[in-house]
This record gives sequence, C-alpha cells and structure tokens, in this order.
Amino acid sequence: MDNYYDIIIIGGGVIGSAVARELARYQVKIAVLEKNLDVCYETSGRNSAVVHGGFAYDEGSLKARFCVEGNREMDAAAKELDFAFLRCGKVLVGNTDEDMEQLKKTMIQGEKNGSRGLRLVDEAELHRLVPAVVGKFAMFSPASGILDPFEFTVALAENACQNGVRYYFDHEVSAIERESGGYKITTRPEGPGETPAGGKGSEVFRCRWVVNAAGLNCGVISHMLGIKGYRVIGSKGDYLILDKKTGPLLPMPVYPVPSNTYMGIHVTNTTSGNVTVGPNAELVTDFAYYGVPRENMDYLAESASRLWPHIRKEDYIRNYSGILPKWVDENGKIQDFKIEIREELAPRAVNLVGMESPGLTSAIPIGRYVAGMIRERESFPENKAFNPVRKGIPHFQRADERERQALIAADPDFGELICRCEQVTKAEILRAIRNPLGVSTLSGIKVRTRAMMGRCQGGYCQMRIAKLLQEELGLRKTEILHNRTGSRLFFGDIREEAGHENT
Repeated sequence: MDNYYDIIIIGGGVIGSAVARELARYQVKIAVLEKNLDVCYETSGRNSAVVHGGFAYDEGSLKARFCVEGNREMDAAAKELDFAFLRCGKVLVGNTDEDMEQLKKTMIQGEKNGSRGLRLVDEAELHRLVPAVVGKFAMFSPASGILDPFEFTVALAENACQNGVRYYFDHEVSAIERESGGYKITTRPEGPGETPAGGKGSEVFRCRWVVNAAGLNCGVISHMLGIKGYRVIGSKGDYLILDKKTGPLLPMPVYPVPSNTYMGIHVTNTTSGNVTVGPNAELVTDFAYYGVPRENMDYLAESASRLWPHIRKEDYIRNYSGILPKWVDENGKIQDFKIEIREELAPRAVNLVGMESPGLTSAIPIGRYVAGMIRERESFPENKAFNPVRKGIPHFQRADERERQALIAADPDFGELICRCEQVTKAEILRAIRNPLGVSTLSGIKVRTRAMMGRCQGGYCQMRIAKLLQEELGLRKTEILHNRTGSRLFFGDIREEAGHENT
C-alpha cells in the first residue's frame, strides 16, 4: 500500500519538520502532509526571527521550558544543520519607574525559568550596547539571538527528508476518519472549496499515528480528530523591512518593556543585515490575508521610532505580515502550548494546539517531546543510518575573498552573479532548484538563496531565475509559479497571441 505510513505529520512548518526529523531517528515510515508548496509560507517564515531567552513566559509553562531548552541548543543546531544564527543579545528598554518595576518582575520570572545572564543596565551601558537607542535603562539578555527562519525550517525539513521522511506538498487535509488500527486521511490540492474530498485530485493516506502540527489550522485538524472545543484565534502582526544600510546602527534587537502576552513593537537586526520593524497585534479571523495597510506601516514607524529614531521611508524595501495561532479560553485569555494524546477520543494522535511564539525557538525540543510521547506507547528500533548533519547551499555573499575564489575554482557557476543586490550566483540558484524537497516555486528559490530579497526586490534577477527554472526542470513558462497553486507569472506569449488574434 503506497500511501500507508507508520506516522503522518499534518503540517510541514518549523515544528512539523522538527517532529519529522526527530522521529526519523527511528525505523518508522513517516510522511508530512503540507497544504502549501513549501515548508515556510505561513507562521514559520513570517515572524520576528528572534531566538528568545525564555523570560517572557509564565513559570512552569511549556512555553518557558521549551524556549529555554531551544535557546541553549541553538548554537549546536546551527552548526549541525548549517543555518544562519547569531547570539547577539537583546535589550528591553525602559524610561519610567513603572518600566523598572516591570523589568525587575521579568528578570525574576526569567531566572525562575532558567534564562541565562539577565541583568539590568544603566543608561551608559545601554548606549554602549546599542549606541543609537533611546532610553534610560534596560534589561539585557545576552543569550537571546537571531536566526534566518527560512533557512532553519528548510534545514530541518531537508534533514528529515534526507533521513527518509516523505514530504507531500499541495496536500491539504480535508477529512480524517478512525478505522481499525489507525487513521484514514483524505487530502485535496491547495485552495479550500476547489476540490471536495473524494473529488478530482483527492488522495487517501493511511497510518497508525497522526501528529497535528497544522499551525494556523490546528483547531480544524483537532476537530477532525474528534478533539473538539479548542478556540484558536489569529494574531496578525505587520512588519517593515529596512535597507541594509541601517543594519550597522542596530547590533541587537531592541524591545519596549513587555507584558506576558505581547512583546510590543520592536526593532530587530537580521542575519542578512537588514532591519525589521514590528509587529503590531491585530486579532483576525481570516488566516489567509497577509496585506499590510498603509496606516499600519505609519503606526509601526511612529511607535518604533520612540526606541530607535532611524526609521525613514526612503529605507523601506518592502513589508510583510504573519499570523500567530493563539489558543484562548472562554474569557479570551491566551493559553500555554497544548501537546496531548487524548486516548479516549483519538488514540495514537498527538495533538498540538496554539503553537505560537516562541515556537521558532522551541521547535527542536518540541520535536523531541512529541517523539518521546509516541515512544512511551510504542517502541521503535533505532535508525542507525540516521545522519543529523545537513549541509546547506554555500552563500557567496557571506564568503571572504579566499573562499570565493575556492568556490569559483570548484564550480565556475559561482563566478556568475544572478542577483546583484544580494550577490547570489548561478551556482546557488541551480543548487536551490535541485533542492531535496522538490520545491520549484520562485519563492522556494528566494528563501533558499536570498535572491529577489534585495533593494530591487527581483527587478533584475526574477526573469533570469524563471529562465533557469525552465531550463533545469523542463517547465513551460506558464508552469512557473510564484508561491501558491495558481500563482502563475506568465499566461502566454504576448507577441504570438497578438499575431493569433490578427489571423
């Protein structure tokens, strides 16, 4: 039976892929069903990209536990999986007596959670750490950091794939049924309502175990499993991306004094050298709308400028937004991560609900925790062939001159620039096109190489990358997609169509 698996994971984001990688350490047949055409199109790729220190979460919570664990092992993970990570520290900046009291409470909570090295700094030290910031004092968290969320998620997924996990993209789960020995899962291509379960394009999978790692759709999948009643709301946050020339002014993320439910509008350096501003927090019911209204952009800039007065419209290069799935109780209070097996309702199903921030920081320990829950109930032999090491695409821009010459000597395609803004070479584009997951969208190439992420946003390189996709994969122009099903770049040849109309 081709579509039978020991374990099926619904959702291929950072947590689903971390779970898949962890389970690949054992001799089990695993599949990941992902509704999008890549692994980081939703919450996993749309966030602040901060590795949190763990001080902002209630003592004893899963959020605090996994955040601290994930933070501590991020250096080793970055080395093992080859993704960009910088332990640069972070400051929470205050000005008033009330701010100071809140920072002291945050420090006590962080120390109880196991956060490392927290300390209060005066105005002089704050300005030594971040010369361009405005504030009287701060709490400094030296263990906090930043990473590339695309590289991290792709690395987890590729390493899982290289260890035998099968990824199915464009497979949105439309129905789950209990049957003898496990579950029957029906999928349809992306686009709710386009293809009903059982209709054209629908596929059926069977498995013994199911893991609900569906992120924004966790409540829907939980309901399909028979675990009903979870209320999951969306918290949409908008961001601005600033030109790299602003990067030297910000050596670490700068936050206002937080509450336990919202970290506030902050300014964040990135591993690529840009600066991001945001997010606001707007409750939404539409989990597919990622637009950023003009008034929100103005609000972000005005608010963040009180902390870091270097935000100018001429430095905007684009905006984006992300949505966090928050599990709330009947009073609207945000709850902890929920990771459960409800034997009476859905045996052999691990249900993950409300996996919002700090999910990025927490992904690897969550993967380990979920694998442990399954192994407590069913033993699997160890996969002695498991290889935890994954090598990513060499980035020409990050290499020094000696390394660049070595890359070109080994592969002359490293000597041809395709993206001038981000200095991405033909060799990097070709390696991204040949990625282990089989992703073939323009956005898939973008998140693996940073091509099209520079000042011109693809104005120079996008058509060149489309041509390489055609040549490498044998695609017609009309088969090249931007990111989602139906997002075609080309609809035909204008000159030929005009000629046809004239005949």
